[in-house]
Amino acid sequence: MCVAGATICTSAQQPTLREVLTRAGTYVAAFNNDLASIVAEERYVQTWSRPSVLPGTRGDAVTRRELLSDLMLVKPAPAPGWMQYRDVFEVDGVAVRDRAERLTKLFQAPSTSTDAQIRRILEESARHNLGDIERNFNTPVFALQFLETAHQERFTFTRADARMPSSASQTTNDTGAFRVSTEVWVIRYEERVRPTIVHTTEGKDVPARGRFWIEPESGRVLMSELVVGDRDRQGTVNVSYQSEPYLGLLVPIEMRERYEQRRGKSRIEGVATYGKFRKINHNDDEKSRAPVSSAPEPLPSVR
Repeated sequence: MCVAGATICTSAQQPTLREVLTRAGTYVAAFNNDLASIVAEERYVQTWSRPSVLPGTRGDAVTRRELLSDLMLVKPAPAPGWMQYRDVFEVDGVAVRDRAERLTKLFQAPSTSTDAQIRRILEESARHNLGDIERNFNTPVFALQFLETAHQERFTFTRADARMPSSASQTTNDTGAFRVSTEVWVIRYEERVRPTIVHTTEGKDVPARGRFWIEPESGRVLMSELVVGDRDRQGTVNVSYQSEPYLGLLVPIEMRERYEQRRGKSRIEGVATYGKFRKINHNDDEKSRAPVSSAPEPLPSVR
């Protein structure tokens, strides 16, 4: 503000886009370190709709699945990065019988290849997914890796005008999770480097795009949007973060997703909510002692 007759004139300067992205990269690095000591319980409802094939029937066949899981960040040596692991312990109210055996094989007897173990963790996290569209990037913090300092150069970032994400699930009532009451910048991103982080089961590149809702002064990410797809399939994943007083940081509280296959006219919708956050001691927790996995290079995120 400038005042007539004053000898000093100051003005509030907005940060540049590069400054906000630098702050976001620093924030994501600290966020991953904090979240690595926390386990959350995930309640994840998936619905798969597709044309009915039964004679004499009209409309869509609909299948529903509900998963209860522990969600945690894991990392193996020598990979420096983190990835999120979904440890499913209940499917439609039935306990997963081979859970302990699978955890032992995955973490206590890891593959000699870091890349192979990455794939095994991705497969385990996705093995109970519903529907005919394979995906293994449907974890809440997946998109945050795009803001990591080492990955930002893969993307083009621009400031956007749109304020709110479109709901990934049109059938779900608005819970209020995807609303912000503070000043944010909406930053659009688009992947431009090949090979892409996400690719199809046949190895075809699938560039990622979407938006982040970021506090410009702190770099904190309040919401994320991820859009991937090709001519036949497209998926959207929206995630909302809110403050957890007990933990003293923002945590994911809701994830909404929607996938559509144009040729088969199938649709998958999912809503995941997160709670029962608890801190773990990595020296005592069985699943954290063994080397686990993320990738220093972009990891293959669609099988």
